[in-house]
Amino acid sequence: MTIPDSNFFPFMTDRERLLKVAENIRGIVSDYLSQCGLKSLVLGISGGIDSALCSALLRPVCLQHNIPLIGRSITIETNPNDEVARSLTVGKNFCTDFQHLDLTETFLENKKLLIHYDDSHLSKLRQGNMKARMRMMVLYDLAQLYGGMVISTDNYSEFLTGFWTLHGDVGDYAPIMHLWKTEVFHLAKALLDECNAEQRAALQSCIDATPVDGLGISSCDCEQLGVPNYYEVDKLFAAYFAGDKSLEDHVLIQRYKKSQYKRNNPISIPRSNL
Repeated sequence: MTIPDSNFFPFMTDRERLLKVAENIRGIVSDYLSQCGLKSLVLGISGGIDSALCSALLRPVCLQHNIPLIGRSITIETNPNDEVARSLTVGKNFCTDFQHLDLTETFLENKKLLIHYDDSHLSKLRQGNMKARMRMMVLYDLAQLYGGMVISTDNYSEFLTGFWTLHGDVGDYAPIMHLWKTEVFHLAKALLDECNAEQRAALQSCIDATPVDGLGISSCDCEQLGVPNYYEVDKLFAAYFAGDKSLEDHVLIQRYKKSQYKRNNPISIPRSNL
């Protein structure tokens, strides 16, 4: 089972340290682009803080390499209007190639593939997974077309809780995978000063927004996670991994345990066992 080592604590909040993190991420991604000869980066822009931060981190890297940062806001039926508006503002201000796509009609047709669906929580999860996988089909097609790779916008808090869709909202390269959600917010704030007025407003709007999954499963992320906010998510994980066994039955820790199969995907049988 994935257990954070001592490097994951305490949470990084110091601005200078976070700016160094941004510099390191950009340098590492830049080196990877050079090594692999990639010709573009492809990013799904949701209107949330994670994709907004990734766009702010990666725009200078793409400009340095003279390759496009291809962004797509892909909405499907249940995306709130304010979330869509934020995705458009982020995409237009940070991406060099940006479009908004509405796949609602396609989803409603694909929804017929589901054996059974209703208004239950399980049915909403299944439909949400389909939406995430439809979005990823679009992004991977763009990466193939333009010789690039898809950026994953998951953070470490989501990774531990299994708060993503396998073969859906994932990607080839995850620049913020080892940042706690708490650190994602702090890093985004640290980058505001390097933005122009329009970029700053776009990024700030995502910092201020309530995190939602855009899949219509619940009104906000933390409602699904059973905690009031992501800061509490990260604090709880910190306490649990420090040895607080009183948290064993907490809904968040149960999610962590039950989502182990996702973090080990694909599960394979060692050759020594064959």
